[in-house]
Amino acid sequence: MALLSPPPDPNTKTPRLKCPPGAIDAHFHLFGPASQYPLDPTSFYEIADALPETLIALHKTIGISGGVLVSGGGYGRNARHMLDTMGRFPGYFRGVAVPPDHLPEAEINDMHRQGVRGVRFSSHQRGKHLAPILPDLAAAIFEHGWHVQFYAHTGGLAESVDKLLALPNTIVIDHFGTLVPEAGLNQPVFQAMLRMLDTGRVYVKLSGPMRCSTMDPPYPDMTQYAHALVAHAPERLVWGTDWPHPNLNEQKMPNDGDLLDLLLDWVPDEATRNRILVDNPRTLYDFGPVT
Repeated sequence: MALLSPPPDPNTKTPRLKCPPGAIDAHFHLFGPASQYPLDPTSFYEIADALPETLIALHKTIGISGGVLVSGGGYGRNARHMLDTMGRFPGYFRGVAVPPDHLPEAEINDMHRQGVRGVRFSSHQRGKHLAPILPDLAAAIFEHGWHVQFYAHTGGLAESVDKLLALPNTIVIDHFGTLVPEAGLNQPVFQAMLRMLDTGRVYVKLSGPMRCSTMDPPYPDMTQYAHALVAHAPERLVWGTDWPHPNLNEQKMPNDGDLLDLLLDWVPDEATRNRILVDNPRTLYDFGPVT
């Protein structure tokens, strides 16, 4: 039976961190209206409408200028909701699709025109309704400059390193690689991430700390990992809210203003922080320079 995801905190705090112009939220999901876009029958969760108008108002509160819509797992491998949403707000969003096994060239071209810049693969433990690592599809989208985003099961990134690096694409690792905080900096997942970053074509999302941590905000067990990633490869890190935080059923719901303020601790240097908020995501997702 599908679990009902609790709603996000509707009272977004004004963060202490003042975002620079052009800041990007590099990871969130949108849902609904459910009457028009029902979830896939195989979805293991249910969730209330999380509409683009609500997200854009949240972005205005925290100082974000645009963002990356990652097609929600609840929609399975159907990109209709994502594409329709992007079409309503041209230029504001870039998209990452959960793809079928094959995308015709004409469809890739059309999705590219609408702002899609990547596909999301997941480890098999995340569910059969999501896309596994698909080398042929990765090769096809590489010709369009698209990247591969990867969502591992808890502690499982190390098992997929060779398959991911065998792809020609830039690779983007979701949510701190879903590392295990108590396992320490020498754990295989974290060491695998560092090795991947060393290739020069891998990015890591400083997003979803609640997907790793068993603590309440501000997730103090994640701080050492953020510091280590920033010290290792600040030029290939991006940040995202993960709004509306689906499947957060056993933890306290974070406030998105507080999530942004984590960067004050994770990335104390302002120039580096601005790089992570502006320069890196605008390059990775093809937003173009700040105007």
